[in-house]
Order: sequence, then structure tokens, then C-alpha cells
Amino acid sequence: MDVTEFQQWVHDYYENRGWSELDIFIRIGFLAEETGEVARAIRALEIGRDRPDEKTESYMKNREALVEELGDVLGNVIVIANKYNISLEEVFNSHKEKLSNRYSHE
Repeated sequence: MDVTEFQQWVHDYYENRGWSELDIFIRIGFLAEETGEVARAIRALEIGRDRPDEKTESYMKNREALVEELGDVLGNVIVIANKYNISLEEVFNSHKEKLSNRYSHE
């Protein structure tokens, strides 16, 4: 599946469940929450669990958790992009151009 197909799939999936209708500030809250879960997944990969009530998992299990959380972040980013009719391809190209211009003189 390419990025455009995935963006459309997220649109349809979230739309069918009424999730796309949430206020944009609620969506931003979800994005912040999911970003925190990415941080937690990375912590588990890099330093393990540091609380006695947390179960230590294998590297592969922790990696799977990170993949899942990155997907949740991406899903929220796509919903936000869709709200403003912005394709991920446009986001990718804009980001690439910004970085290329910013660091082309090094």
C-alpha cells in the first residue's frame, strides 16, 4: 500500500466510525497522548522498564509496541491532514524542501 492509499484508508476507516468528526483540539490531545506512548515504547527498547510493577518484555515485543504506537501517531497526523485537505505527499515534499533549503549551505 502506498502513502496515498493509506491516507485514503485512514480517512474511510475513521469516517465510518465517526472519529473524523471529533473537534480538532480533541484530536491534538490524542496526538499528544500517542506521542507520549511512543516515548514510553522507546524507553522500553532503550533502557527497559524501571518500575517494579511493569513486566519486562523481549526486544521484539517492545519493537512491536513501538510500531503500533507509531501507527497511532501517524493515524492522528493523517486525520489532521485530511481535515485541512493536505496530502501526505505534500507534507513529505514540503518537509524535504524545507530541510534541503535549510541545510544546503553546510
